Amino acid sequence: MALTIALESHPLLELGAFVARLPRPLAQCATPPEIAALARAGAELPPGLTPVDEAVKTAVRDLLRHGGFKPAGRSKPASEYLVGALADGRFPAINALVDACNVVSLHAGLPISLVDADRTEGTLAIRCAPPGTSYVFNPSGQTIDASGLVCLYDAAGPTGTPVKDAQRTKTHDDTRAAIAIVWGTRALPGRTAAATRWFRELVAIAGATVEDVAT
Repeated sequence: MALTIALESHPLLELGAFVARLPRPLAQCATPPEIAALARAGAELPPGLTPVDEAVKTAVRDLLRHGGFKPAGRSKPASEYLVGALADGRFPAINALVDACNVVSLHAGLPISLVDADRTEGTLAIRCAPPGTSYVFNPSGQTIDASGLVCLYDAAGPTGTPVKDAQRTKTHDDTRAAIAIVWGTRALPGRTAAATRWFRELVAIAGATVEDVAT
């Protein structure tokens, strides 16, 4: 049975989602050279994707602003962080799934969440966080104010978001199944589908079995 995510009505959100299941723990899955080679400016893009420009950046920020969130500074979309990291020569190399996630997000200009499926609790839903919502996003216990931000929720609260994923459900060395969420916008027709398709192809190269998600 396909994983189901309840999707609250949103005028801008265009979601891409799937589950990637690994044949062995994530730490034992090396990043294929085909994926590592994409961590650079000017990489060849698949059909349906064009280089990121200001229109893409603006559309993604408008998506995050819809619920009242302010996507700036340390709360900018994760895809913008990756652009800066590449320019500074510090583009992350972490593991096969995260590396695939990051290169797709970089070149599509769309934020992507990657959540350990086995660490989520209860049913899943996507909705804008109410005022006063916060969660821990790193091992040192730092929190982000997610008020108004569109989020993937489980029974315990936010798990994945277009800015920073919750620490409690991040992928780790023993991850065997991950939920991928591409945070696309209807203002960029076709871009979400192209990015999601490419992401699915890359994780398959890394050895994952890809499953659809029902919304």
